[in-house]
Amino acid sequence: MIGKAELLEQIAGVNRGLLTDERDRLSIQAAIAQLEDRNPTRNPVEAVEWLEGNWRLLYTTSRELLGLGRFPIVQLGQIYQCIRIRETQIYNIAELQGIPFLEGIVTVCAQFTPITEQRVQVQFQRSVIGLQRVVGYQSPTQWIDRLNTHTKLMAIDFTIDAQRQPGWLDITYLDRDLRIGRGNEGNLFVLTKTIVD
Repeated sequence: MIGKAELLEQIAGVNRGLLTDERDRLSIQAAIAQLEDRNPTRNPVEAVEWLEGNWRLLYTTSRELLGLGRFPIVQLGQIYQCIRIRETQIYNIAELQGIPFLEGIVTVCAQFTPITEQRVQVQFQRSVIGLQRVVGYQSPTQWIDRLNTHTKLMAIDFTIDAQRQPGWLDITYLDRDLRIGRGNEGNLFVLTKTIVD
């Protein structure tokens, strides 16, 4: 039976999924399924104290996210998903590295609505794409505060079409510092709680 430590060891060298082949993905998916079977949190959507905060992505099967790391002069930096329970907001933040002084930031803001004890519906609302130095990005928490001041940003900042089909996310494993989710497009996400501001 594979446990949490074994899963973390298995995904440690795969750069969030960028360095996997089909065999690796199947092995990781099997390890995730075993851990999900032992989810210590019966009602993850209601575990506010554990859900709230900044989560760093360790592994995903999302081609959309992994695609950010496949541009010729850009490397994928850290990816965060920041959950703000009181505001029912999720912020997906991807840091892009590359040419010095031209590091990028891609942010997607969404509203979430609890549907079941395990599932939240996600309605994407806004996307902001810019250069970290130009927009003054320092950390996920500081950036979220800046986004919420509603000041004009020197970035590509646009509203996502409200008619776009909302997605959903099942929280299939949750403890104090590890979260596993499965999205409506079949993607897997493994994240660790971080103290990054």
